[in-house]
Amino acid sequence: MKKFLAVVITLAILSFSIWKFGYIVRNKFSTYTEDNTKFITKVDAKDFYIYELGKWKKSFIKGVNIGAAKPGSFPGELAITKEEYKRWFKYISEMNANSIRVYTILKPDFYEALYEYNQESIKPLYLFQGVWVNEEDIININNAENQKIKNQVKADIKALVDIIHGKAELPEKKGYANGIYKKDISEYVAGWILGIEWDPDFVINTNEINNKNSEFEGKYLYTSNSSPFEKFLCEIGDYAIDYETYNYKMQRATGFTNWVTTDMLSHPNEPLPKEDKVAVNTEHIKAKQAFKPGLFASYHIYPYYPDFMNYQHEYAQFKDPNGKVNTYRAYLKELRKQHTVPVLVAEFGIPASRGKAHENIHMGFNQGDIDEKTQGEMDKFMLQNIHDEGYCGGLIFTWQDEWFKRTWNTMDLDIPERRAYWSNPQTNEQEFGVLAFEPGKKDSECYVDGNPDEWQSSKLSAKGNDFSVYAKQDEKYLYLYAKVDNFNLEKDKFIIPIDVTPSSGSLSIQDTDIRFQRPIDFIVNIDGKSNSRIMVHSYYDSFYYLYAKQLKMIDRNTAFENNDNNIFNPIYLCLNKELLLPQDKVVIPLSKYETGRLTFGDGNPKHDTFNSLTDFNVNGDNIEIRIPWQLLNFMDPSTKSIMNDFNIYGIKATKVEGIYLGGIHVTNNKNINSNEMGYFSLNEWNNPSFHERLKPSYYILKEAFKDIGGQ
Repeated sequence: MKKFLAVVITLAILSFSIWKFGYIVRNKFSTYTEDNTKFITKVDAKDFYIYELGKWKKSFIKGVNIGAAKPGSFPGELAITKEEYKRWFKYISEMNANSIRVYTILKPDFYEALYEYNQESIKPLYLFQGVWVNEEDIININNAENQKIKNQVKADIKALVDIIHGKAELPEKKGYANGIYKKDISEYVAGWILGIEWDPDFVINTNEINNKNSEFEGKYLYTSNSSPFEKFLCEIGDYAIDYETYNYKMQRATGFTNWVTTDMLSHPNEPLPKEDKVAVNTEHIKAKQAFKPGLFASYHIYPYYPDFMNYQHEYAQFKDPNGKVNTYRAYLKELRKQHTVPVLVAEFGIPASRGKAHENIHMGFNQGDIDEKTQGEMDKFMLQNIHDEGYCGGLIFTWQDEWFKRTWNTMDLDIPERRAYWSNPQTNEQEFGVLAFEPGKKDSECYVDGNPDEWQSSKLSAKGNDFSVYAKQDEKYLYLYAKVDNFNLEKDKFIIPIDVTPSSGSLSIQDTDIRFQRPIDFIVNIDGKSNSRIMVHSYYDSFYYLYAKQLKMIDRNTAFENNDNNIFNPIYLCLNKELLLPQDKVVIPLSKYETGRLTFGDGNPKHDTFNSLTDFNVNGDNIEIRIPWQLLNFMDPSTKSIMNDFNIYGIKATKVEGIYLGGIHVTNNKNINSNEMGYFSLNEWNNPSFHERLKPSYYILKEAFKDIGGQ
């Protein structure tokens, strides 16, 4: 026993000594000095280099973007704690990432957490720090050369330079970070990424107003054949370098945010003119010899938008080494040829959401309706494409799910100021993360996996001769459980009618003998593994209301608009409004998909057979279902708010205290029985419960990061 303890103590001392030695060496040889200027990163024409342990090491940048919010808060509230950041940094490092990116100034907790984490770790996480530009000013002023915009950007740059050197104090200002910044993390900041995804009209207006003022000559950067907007970028970049050089004798690699919409390429078959009408070409910004680290280009590149990703001829015809059409790699290849500096894909990713907003018609790399395992495989595939096409790195969008986000095809159906208080899987922008935020302090209220044990203490909602129906709720779903005697999934149907609003609904279903005791707004139809779906009473069909009555993009059917009809429609989400392909001179009609279709599977993340898109499971007589609140026309479940009668009021919220549920068992196409509908009382909340869960995509990317671009 004594020998064993001696060995353990010796190993502990040795481990500590190795860590301590590594810590000392790393801190002693972590910055390079040339001409009295320190820097930790530099670039050549293609690659990124990090100075570590006294040597320049070529490094493929691999990591994640980190947002500023968690459930129950919006980004401006800066609610993430220091302890949460440190835990996340540990997860991210264990993911074999070497970098993180943030978009704006965060509170001191973030920088303190990064400092402490890196001090305690053998391998540091490097930061790409963003500088945000106020979007309200962009909309209202619409000119980057306006002094209010330019001065605010420079003030933020100055604050950030002081912040990363641990010498800043920011006053309180609602919606912005404040506090005393004492930790010097300058040895961990790999580079600046200045700006946001630029609105094309903002760029065009800046160029038109300032067309006689398009060149800039700074101490460290200058322009060559630039536009006025590119001149603006050059000026703020030079300011960042100059301020840090003068005050701290330090410089760092610098890039400017760009995206596919304002790239320098021509996309003649792009159907939306705004997506290809102006270029922001950062190749027109040049570095002087006095700027040691150098410039890099930074892009956000996704495979499903803009639409030329589907319709540009040479992309649709491009095949990768596997012989498959790969429009994403085709774009990467063409863009990389335009640059004489390293190119970082600072955002790319696939959302593991139920709802979908765009499709890549060639690859299936869609903006939503993707499960968490497939999310990881697709992100891995794109990362490999990025590496193989000679980019200097890729940063996954994003680290954590973001409940506050909106998406174009669902944003009219909720209450903006309440988005952060509930989770909406119909909104794909909320579920890009590889870290999920799930309702419940430790576990979710219910896992749809066919196991009835978690329903044993539940309150009965409705009962028939041969079935019972129960309900639960949390911040993400309405859960339903039906115990149905002798249920046969392949032969029987089980219908759960739901009455949400007292102002509409039907007492029957067209072309059937089914009758209800209350006017019904939705029917949940469990009809085999591949044919189950939720349907909505046509009068309460928000898709029809928006695209037929309001926008007049699909044909009207006046029968749908009759309050006492008995028609139930499939539930759709729009994917694209009508498109005209200018090169092909072809009109593509409005596209949609049936989001009300239900996916059979195992919704328990603890199981090997887990599928995050699971909507229902049937195990013998046990039927479990989970329904996203928005599928039932809830605009905000946290305040029990549903859509009012939009045919009268437009899409406005009204409050209900509960909903009515029932059940109908159909076997051999015969209605066995229906029932009086039971009442389910709804909860209300302002402080959502949640817990963290690493998605399967995390573990897939962990292996991908390990295998790509060295350690």
